Amino acid sequence: MRRNTRKRSKAIRRTTAAAAALALGAGGLVAANVYASAGESGSGAKPEGARQVLASGDATIDCPDVGGELRAVPDRARKEVDKNLALLDQQVAEAYQRLQNSSRAIQQDRNFADNAIMGPLKAKRTATIDRIAIAIGRAADRPQGLEALAACTLRASGNQDGGDQGGAGGQAGNGPVAADFVDITTVQPTADKPRMTRGGSRGTFTSTCGVNENKLYNTDNIIVAPGVSNGAHHTHDYIGNQANDAFADDQDFAGGETTCENPGDKSSYYWPVLRLQDGTDEFDADQQGGGAEGNVGRILTAKEATLEFVGNPRGKVVAMPRFLRIITGDAKAFTNGTANANASWSCTGFEDRQLTDKYPLCPDGSDVVRTSTFQSCWDGRNTDSANHRSHVAFADPETGACPSGFQAIPQLVQRLVYDVDAPSLDDNGRSTPFFAVDGFPEQLHKPVTDHGDFVNVFDEDLMNTMVQCINTGRSCR
Repeated sequence: MRRNTRKRSKAIRRTTAAAAALALGAGGLVAANVYASAGESGSGAKPEGARQVLASGDATIDCPDVGGELRAVPDRARKEVDKNLALLDQQVAEAYQRLQNSSRAIQQDRNFADNAIMGPLKAKRTATIDRIAIAIGRAADRPQGLEALAACTLRASGNQDGGDQGGAGGQAGNGPVAADFVDITTVQPTADKPRMTRGGSRGTFTSTCGVNENKLYNTDNIIVAPGVSNGAHHTHDYIGNQANDAFADDQDFAGGETTCENPGDKSSYYWPVLRLQDGTDEFDADQQGGGAEGNVGRILTAKEATLEFVGNPRGKVVAMPRFLRIITGDAKAFTNGTANANASWSCTGFEDRQLTDKYPLCPDGSDVVRTSTFQSCWDGRNTDSANHRSHVAFADPETGACPSGFQAIPQLVQRLVYDVDAPSLDDNGRSTPFFAVDGFPEQLHKPVTDHGDFVNVFDEDLMNTMVQCINTGRSCR
């Protein structure tokens, strides 16, 4: 395949580094600072309790998201910037793996985590961030202040209830744990959606593209890490366009085959796989992005995947531009904060109750449902942006209006259904195993990190048909 000549910088928005704790909704999951040292001098002696938390495996690494601070990246700099943003992710993954494997050393030396893990991580990040700033500076004004993002913190994982499976729980020792699950029957119904006005676009358009029967998997991410193998550090399911890997460009997408029933839809729809932690060694058990980075167990194929495009409650929609990229949710929401976390979990028969920060325990006869709702407003100019978010936006949740300067586009609502039993919480998943979404290793398989990705490759005629169906109130397939 041809290498992408229009590379894009990796970015997912991050909350301020000063936040001392991340509360993940009712149920008490909190990721608080173990200590705010990242190899910095003068951090002082660490409390004995913090050392015990580290030694038990109940910690993760929280690093500022550099890409989220890059609002503009010149075309000439994108290839080098993307490569180095992906390298930052790799550095965090490697540091987390060393932290996970260093409990004995941490028990013996209270300064080990600082000196052997966090200090070297900060040094590597400093050098990588400097390369990013230099690359941008060759083509535009050099960004200021990025060096302040090099320091990372160690945070309590919230997995201290892992019991005799180990503090971090899960088959790979980095989640999930019993506290990540909740009985769906105890959840309150979700708030109503904005009311449809007289001028709203009431129609729907459904594209049928299968459930990844072809078993097309990879650990790349063409949107956030183009040109970088294993840029996602977790495995994706793909339906629709079959040409999607790290090196695909728009021409590859245009010429790719599709699993969609209508050949006019060559769009790429992809999401992190869901796994059952039942001890199965999958094809990637020893590979990066798979078992080598904590993503273990049997990959579950959805029994149903629905791709529905809906309208706007306030007005008509316009056609999406071809090759528009959209990311919904945040793969790093456990450490970044929940500002961009919007993928939700539920059960069939209970879909008026949606969860963001918990996996659902579904009653007998009910299946697990993952729903990703994509941004429905477009800036009218760009198919992507430096942080992969600012070119699209969500409509106002109360009024349905798009932000000023944005146009309403068909909104993709992706619904995945899985036949998977509720895990046994009283014995930490031993009788009936946990299930969990794939993710970056330091994100601990938290349900709040679920996300979806979409590249629009509808042909012009079919896109126009979609717009007409939605704007005239019809339901089309």
